Amino acid sequence: MTNKLNKTNRKQTIEKLQEKEFDLLVIGGGITGVGIALDAVTRGLSVALVEMQDFAAGTSSRSTKLVHGGLRYLKQFEIKEVAELGKERAIVYENGPHVTTPVRMLLPFHKGGTFGKFSTNMGLRLYDFLAGVKKSERRYMLSAEKTVQKEPLVKQQELKGGGVYVEYRTDDARLTIEVAKSAIENGALLTNYTKAVKFLYNKEGEINGIEALDLLNNSRFNILSKKVVNAAGPWVDDVRGIEGKTSGKHLILSKGVHLVFDERSFPLKQAVYFDTPDGRMVFAIPRNGKTYVGTTDTFYEGDPKNMDISQHDRDYIMKSIHYMFPNVKITDQDIESSWAGVRPLIHEEGKGPSEISRHDEVWESEKGLITIAGGKLTGYRKMAESVLNRLAIFYKERYGIQLKGCQTKQLKISGGDIGGSKQLDSYIAKQTTVGQSLGLTEQQAAYLAHHYGSNSEQVFEYVKVAPSELPAALYAQLQYAMDFELVQHPNDFFIRRTGDMFFNIKQVLEYKEVVLDIMAEKLQWSEQQKNQFSEDVQLEITRATTAK
Repeated sequence: MTNKLNKTNRKQTIEKLQEKEFDLLVIGGGITGVGIALDAVTRGLSVALVEMQDFAAGTSSRSTKLVHGGLRYLKQFEIKEVAELGKERAIVYENGPHVTTPVRMLLPFHKGGTFGKFSTNMGLRLYDFLAGVKKSERRYMLSAEKTVQKEPLVKQQELKGGGVYVEYRTDDARLTIEVAKSAIENGALLTNYTKAVKFLYNKEGEINGIEALDLLNNSRFNILSKKVVNAAGPWVDDVRGIEGKTSGKHLILSKGVHLVFDERSFPLKQAVYFDTPDGRMVFAIPRNGKTYVGTTDTFYEGDPKNMDISQHDRDYIMKSIHYMFPNVKITDQDIESSWAGVRPLIHEEGKGPSEISRHDEVWESEKGLITIAGGKLTGYRKMAESVLNRLAIFYKERYGIQLKGCQTKQLKISGGDIGGSKQLDSYIAKQTTVGQSLGLTEQQAAYLAHHYGSNSEQVFEYVKVAPSELPAALYAQLQYAMDFELVQHPNDFFIRRTGDMFFNIKQVLEYKEVVLDIMAEKLQWSEQQKNQFSEDVQLEITRATTAK
């Protein structure tokens, strides 16, 4: 049972952050940071984490939303990467099956395209072997006729056939939130909207904490820690810059854009991974009555917090859609929503954004700041394990602290306590019946059961007291988000706790004012805060629905 994490408890958390020296302080609340916090606290360390925005506000809510095994890395001959990511995605699935779903992915190949029958067959066969794919999910090949039967919208001109393999679709932000909640349940202290503005140093000149700024009330306080890890994703160089002038390794940002359509205008029934005329690879994925397509891959300079989608971004994806699905007659008017995010890559001289390796690296500054950068959503748990294995030496030599081994390989994340992936369907069916008994439709009840997993029992409690101003399911999600998921801002709810800004924007438009009223009362916003948050929501709606 998750403890309540509302505004009152946030205040208590910030007070506790000042009461003692922690073993580890993590800067950054994306999937990498919360993964490190969970690994560390389950090994016996006292752990604090600060995030300057909301959890998952950066890359971890704006990916292609796949926990995948890295098939594309075979093209770059990154064999080790493929093998590790393939094994890790199975672990992610077993530990959180409610936020991860296996989907069959179609890889069509055409005359003159990047892939042919032989290369596709051999590539997928090698992928199965390296990734340790279980027998029921291994690849199989299709003729051109069978490929069209699988997905009738695929371009038929010069079609030679297709390969089918399994990817794992996820909700990246919810995965991050569930890992964060698990860290809290195990004793870590996490707070969002708290920015590291200054490092603190011991008498030897080593970093031993930070001065933090609470961005919700503009107060400052100190957090002391034996070690500090910088896991700030696209902002790791900014955090390094607090220490002074950065040198050596640095990040380069790659921008990725995705467009969302209603299934009535783009009735895709089968997830497709296809190559474009310029040799890039693009995903088209059906999800809950929508189809989303992406991604672009261009260098980005600027603050990722304020990232807009350009008309050029839209044009590239639309051109890709019309190339592979020529009978889909969509225009910009059919775009319901969209999102833009960045991949923080470690700079490699002379390489384009699609060519730079996605591998992660860990390094330490002269004053003891550990930085981790690069990597992928799929590998978050293994990245955390490698950081803690490295830190284990430090704690033993400096403080005589003997850490446990990694505990997360078989640790169910919050919401994942349903008995394993094989029990998911029966659990969802059972909880759907419970939801229906409370007046929800079958679709609403099943959605909540899948979205929250074993935490859906708590969510359903709010359905019983839902007012008439909001749909009962939406009200239950909102109350649960404020009580148990550290929501402080309406965009936390609309973007990262529900995903509605991307996949159900009509609901956002219809109920945003009621949501703002409920949040303002419960979280005790001032009128100025409420007005500002309302403007923030409108800005995100504009970003999601327009291009610059």
